[in-house]
Amino acid sequence: MESVKVLSPAKINIGLRVLRKRPDGYHDIETIFHEVKLFDEIEVEVSDRIEFETDSSEVPLDFENLCLRSARIFIESFGIHSGVRIFLKKVIPVGAGLGGGSSDAAGVLKALNILFETGADGDFLCELAGLIGSDVPFFIRGGTAYATGRGEVIEPLQVDFPYKIVLVYPNIKISTAWAYGNLKLRDHAGKRSLKEIFIQYINSPENLKMEIENDFEELVFSHYPEVGKIKAKLYELGALFSLMSGSGSTVFGFFDEIRNEEEILSAFGGYRVFILR
Repeated sequence: MESVKVLSPAKINIGLRVLRKRPDGYHDIETIFHEVKLFDEIEVEVSDRIEFETDSSEVPLDFENLCLRSARIFIESFGIHSGVRIFLKKVIPVGAGLGGGSSDAAGVLKALNILFETGADGDFLCELAGLIGSDVPFFIRGGTAYATGRGEVIEPLQVDFPYKIVLVYPNIKISTAWAYGNLKLRDHAGKRSLKEIFIQYINSPENLKMEIENDFEELVFSHYPEVGKIKAKLYELGALFSLMSGSGSTVFGFFDEIRNEEEILSAFGGYRVFILR
């Protein structure tokens, strides 16, 4: 096989609780990951060394590049005696709380598994993914999942998702390290799990509004008030439920129907808006 192309989806966090800081410096979290129909495109082909190209100036080319880390881990794990050229066509915004970098890393693992015909199953790819980043294992399987631990403990959820989704990215890159470093931890003791709430109220957005929160919103909204204004505007436009994704800065809204795309697009002039049906 000469080359392989795969699509790498974005995700949103339907609720995000930061429970505690761990001795290893990471944080235990609780969240619902939900894959959305916004994709980067990855193409891989055999080369004599590991190479990476992209059409985005925002993607790091050094050791922080998760696609390169993913390729090295895969090739070392299988003892492959060749390299690979990776080309990333970037659509998912960088530093937006949509998991684009993690999804691309998972996409590289899946593409190389096809390219080199290694036959690794999902469980083994998830193991490799866990070496790359906390939420990379989710993107091996995708769909909707309840995530705990650092985000790497994944429990798939079978739900019939009833909403159209609008994503609004205000062109603000938020560092995950900054967000965790400045977050004041809340007390979530005694609360029902996000899994229970989500499953019970997936078809009841009023209850989702009352019971599901993102712990990062208060911090991000105080430093970047325009992000909070996006959430308010989505509700004005008819969103049934709205929340910031991850550590920001993308805000999403759930809609029953989207009747006037132009109204939504014009409400957020200058921002990147994705209407996902």
